[in-house]
Amino acid sequence: MRLSAPLALLGAAVLLLVGPPLLTTGSGSETGTQIPGLRFMVPNTPGGGYDITARTAAKNAEDAELTHNIEVFNLPGAGGTVGLSRLVSEHGNGKLAMSMGLGVVGAVHSNDSPKTLADTTPIARLTEEQDVVVVGKESPYTSVDQLVDAWKANPGKLPVGGGSSPGGPDHLAPMLMARAAGIAPKDVNYIPFDGGGELLASILGDKVAFGVSGVGEYLDQIKAGELRVLAVTGPERVDELDAPTLKESGYDVDFTNWRGIVAPPGLSDAERDKLVRLVEELHDSPQWQKSLEQNGWDDAFLTGGKFGDFLAAQDKRVISVLKELGL
Repeated sequence: MRLSAPLALLGAAVLLLVGPPLLTTGSGSETGTQIPGLRFMVPNTPGGGYDITARTAAKNAEDAELTHNIEVFNLPGAGGTVGLSRLVSEHGNGKLAMSMGLGVVGAVHSNDSPKTLADTTPIARLTEEQDVVVVGKESPYTSVDQLVDAWKANPGKLPVGGGSSPGGPDHLAPMLMARAAGIAPKDVNYIPFDGGGELLASILGDKVAFGVSGVGEYLDQIKAGELRVLAVTGPERVDELDAPTLKESGYDVDFTNWRGIVAPPGLSDAERDKLVRLVEELHDSPQWQKSLEQNGWDDAFLTGGKFGDFLAAQDKRVISVLKELGL
């Protein structure tokens, strides 16, 4: 079963990506994409997928001279819903955006958040990517079949870590994997972390038997030999990884994650259109296209009202899958 696949913004750690002074010439000014004082909130901890996406997008936008002095900041908590609540409270603020994705859709339900993505202004879906099933380099498991055999023998004693709350991608992927392997999803010992950055330390420290997170979050650690990838969750192998898909390994799972950008409610048409135009120019830039390739992200660009319709459909899909899995 596939949930269509993946930017983030506020607080615990603040990084100001400094670019050159605001320009009066160049592509940004010519196309009207300059948004002085733009802030980009990441609703989870540094090092996670939303964080990497937001900081990559901000740097690419500055390198392409679309806009300058973008502030990227982290506001983690409750699977992204702390950041979501802050975003919604910034009614009419056209200089704030938030990186988000499927994980926030699920967290709204698992945390009974009073604020939902329906309260935001949809800007764009940016990327789609597969999840990876990974273990530490010292793990005894060298294949997904070895892992699943041990998992089936005692599901509760093999904790799986994910960088999202229940209902998010890193939760749904192993639950679908468990069901395909004949393990009752209710028996899975899932441990949620606030983003892939937090999860990484637990995988490397053998605090969890295996982890599930996005390709782009762990590509460097896999290449460095710190993590061993056992499988990918999507329909095809990832070029840069020596790992089978779950489906070709005999487990009927086809799952991808996605990430995007939303803004506060109450924006004028001009403010909303300016943010959309900035992201459209970013999407078309060679800097962003290169980042897609380097991070193993698939282009899944969708803007404005169509992205809003997609968000509504994803909300219904998450509820449906959780019910189907008995969760």
